[in-house]
Amino acid sequence: MLATRTNLRRGFTLMELMVAMAITTIIVTVLISVTSIAMDTWNRSRSELRASRQAKEMIDTMARDFEGLVIRRNNPHEWLTANHTSNSTTGIGDNLKSTSASKLIFFTAATDRYNGAIGEAADLGGEVSCVAYKLDYKDPVGPTGSAFKTFVLNRLLVNPNDTLNDLLGKTDLETAFSTHDSKLSDQENFLCENVFQFSVTFHLQVTKSDGTSVTVPIALGSASGARTTKSFKVNGTEIVCDATGGASGGTTVTAAEIKAGRVAAVELSLTILTDFAIDQLKNRSFNDAQKADFLAKHSYQYIKLVQVPGT
Repeated sequence: MLATRTNLRRGFTLMELMVAMAITTIIVTVLISVTSIAMDTWNRSRSELRASRQAKEMIDTMARDFEGLVIRRNNPHEWLTANHTSNSTTGIGDNLKSTSASKLIFFTAATDRYNGAIGEAADLGGEVSCVAYKLDYKDPVGPTGSAFKTFVLNRLLVNPNDTLNDLLGKTDLETAFSTHDSKLSDQENFLCENVFQFSVTFHLQVTKSDGTSVTVPIALGSASGARTTKSFKVNGTEIVCDATGGASGGTTVTAAEIKAGRVAAVELSLTILTDFAIDQLKNRSFNDAQKADFLAKHSYQYIKLVQVPGT
């Protein structure tokens, strides 16, 4: 008697297919979620790293200039001028305006004078240079009117020979600097980008009438008050600003005492936007609430206090 072999081919049931699809869907969902979180973390880290590099470039350069600050006493000459340049309606920018931008002009013993060729043929002598900082909204490398605008901080260094001929010994430094002002926006003077706003606070050492000494912070701002001023100037005999005095460290300082003070330190504060934020600026407009929320999510703040030489 012959035995008959029967080959049975058994497939998947509908229930097994549904279970397998459900498991596959869960695995794919988890992978997508993990990948999305990883990409978001990477993008945030990349944005923060780029912002910190921009901040370091700006703060380190400005700190070196302030650490070499040159002010000479007992003369009528102006040695430093700083002006607040923005407000809520005419601030720098388009859809999102920077309302805190300072223009600085001062004398310093800059180590990169003559493009760093100190002691070489290009060195025409002298140690005192004039430096200026200004925030603008433009394409850092393209023509005026370019679609690739961003907030750009420029730095112009005037070498000692031109500083001596054009700027030293002037009683109005800003007016004297106007002959160099057009160069401040040149591409070669680009320092860093995405600097949405930067502000400066001057810490003054003030001697009271009773002989005690206090430190008084005076910030550049859109309005003048007890601790703010729209313009801050230092000449060889006094500090010229609109700050009215007020309480400081438990004591009261007067405008006259501020006028007779000296700059002991400078506090630099800046806000840097991410590249994503800059792209968004070209297509969106913001009210006050949206602006605050947007900046909280897409910007980074940096502060540094710089001690300056005895003035």
